[in-house]
Amino acid sequence: MRTHEQDAKTLRPSWPFTGREDELELVRAASAAGRPGVVVTGPAGHGKTRLLAEAVRGTEHARVTGTPQARGLPFAAFAHLLPDTVSLHRAVRTLSGVRLLVVDDAHLLDEASAALLHQLAAHGRTRLVVTAVDGETAPGAVSRLWTGDLLPRLALEPLHREDVARLLAPAGLEPLTVRRLHHVCRGDLRLLRDLVAALGPAGRLVPVPGTDQRAWRGALPLTPAVRECLAPVLERSGPGEREVLERLAFAEPLPLPLDDFDLDVLERLETDGLIHLDDRAGSVALAHPLHGPALRATAGRLRARRLAGAPVDHGSALAAEERALRRRIGQLDVRPVATPVGEWLVAQGAVLPAGYAAVRARFARLRGEVRDAAAWAREGLRGVPEHAGCRAELVLAEGESGEQSLGDDVYSRYDAVRLGAPGRVAGRLPAGSVFARHADALARGDADGLDGAAEALQERGFVLFAAEARAQAVRAHRDPRAARVSRTRAVALARRCQGARTPALAGLVLSELTARQRQVVTLAAAGLSNREIAERLTLSVRTVGNHLYSAYTRLGTGDRGALPWLCESA
Repeated sequence: MRTHEQDAKTLRPSWPFTGREDELELVRAASAAGRPGVVVTGPAGHGKTRLLAEAVRGTEHARVTGTPQARGLPFAAFAHLLPDTVSLHRAVRTLSGVRLLVVDDAHLLDEASAALLHQLAAHGRTRLVVTAVDGETAPGAVSRLWTGDLLPRLALEPLHREDVARLLAPAGLEPLTVRRLHHVCRGDLRLLRDLVAALGPAGRLVPVPGTDQRAWRGALPLTPAVRECLAPVLERSGPGEREVLERLAFAEPLPLPLDDFDLDVLERLETDGLIHLDDRAGSVALAHPLHGPALRATAGRLRARRLAGAPVDHGSALAAEERALRRRIGQLDVRPVATPVGEWLVAQGAVLPAGYAAVRARFARLRGEVRDAAAWAREGLRGVPEHAGCRAELVLAEGESGEQSLGDDVYSRYDAVRLGAPGRVAGRLPAGSVFARHADALARGDADGLDGAAEALQERGFVLFAAEARAQAVRAHRDPRAARVSRTRAVALARRCQGARTPALAGLVLSELTARQRQVVTLAAAGLSNREIAERLTLSVRTVGNHLYSAYTRLGTGDRGALPWLCESA
């Protein structure tokens, strides 16, 4: 795929367009001939501008951009498209001949430009593709584009961690570092790019023994983007507010009780979205995951020493996390559990107890997060290189072949179901459990029962197991349409499992496609754009798009990001 242009001033890394394939198709469809267009909204830095650029690539269009500097100048954003002196009526007539108009950062438009945009939408002759930032004050004429039902609205969600992992793959970062970056950036891709660019030169990426990966351990780099995100905290001037925020920053990862603070200060900070109060736990914490590391990094040595106080023994909290993880595993329920202490210690570069690391690895592996599982196992081996539990977890995570368990427990018995042999464990799985339901449906060849078991497995956090049950349902369905739905869901779940490959998933193949469709899909899976595929195969871009559309229909997926996985499993 095409990549970002290199920014010579900041030397930011160039990344491919990743993880927005569904949204890309929605924007393209909404801006096609006969459609009014679309408004894409979301927080700053979530990739709205890049999404629009990809959606209109290769099409004839005009483009305008709102800027803070020109908000007081009438029609400033449209100046390059309009005469020097123009009325609103004439501006509408002038631009009515534009078939496709892209408007970026519409919340920054001056009032005259906002009115022009609204009139163009109301007249309906110009297709509009518009972006606006959530949480920013926009001219009323802009917000009425979607609140008044003139244009459909697409609210952009943060990229999933697996998509971020694909973006960062060329950097060779280990999974726990990817997890940390995804967490602190909270979907802000500009901040993510800024941090990744800063970590290498700062010498904060260390090699991971036994791999070709690098890990980020230690403090947060104070990049310009970090300081910009921290501005709402640094600008707090109310009595006691900055002190409260800094105390919370140095209390992480263990939240402090509410009675340690002035309630008036807490109310002001909560109203402004800077802190989160947990009434049930009686605790308070910073709302944005970046603020704590950034405040600690900005504090001087003496201030940091005062705020940190005496060294905290995290042993009891770490043991509590391990017990919670073991309890969930025993209950056949691996939905996410809050484990801030373990993640905090890894981020600081501390050596984890091997027993804790082995449990973290197993929990992650049962969830289908096989790369995370291997990373947790390696963390445990740092302290105890021959720890049997960590060694076994590392082998299972790195050589995922369908065997998930150690010893003769319910998970090892359940492996027979995952491998397609439920008869081997008939009556040996907990009665009424989700594993028993899966075994029963598979033994009877009940496709709907397998889909139901997959839903139950997914609800309990067993994403990989759910993907396998969906894949088994594909083969059991007699209705081709139902089979395609199961395949779509199996692929979507499998994509969240960090590259896990198991016998059940190997059945998701491209056998339904024609030879030309397979050719196009294979090139698309390799990262080529539609235009690049057209040049390679001497086809038109439209023909390539048609082949991909037909392939999506037959495979039961509209997600371009699933294609590499499908091609690998074919």
